[in-house]
Amino acid sequence: MALKNEMNIPDHDDFYKELIDSQRDMSDDEQQLMNAKLVLILANEVGDREKLSAAIKLAATRP
Repeated sequence: MALKNEMNIPDHDDFYKELIDSQRDMSDDEQQLMNAKLVLILANEVGDREKLSAAIKLAATRP
């Protein structure tokens, strides 16, 4: 299953800023917990097991 490779987030720079700003005053452990929770929330929203497996493989690929 191929995932989207083109930018698909409206105002992606604003989204990135919001994400970074939301963690600005957190410890490393708090940031990791928030990121883990966010991944699980978004995975639940996607809900497609095949897409989630493809995303895991893509994210685990080293540059």
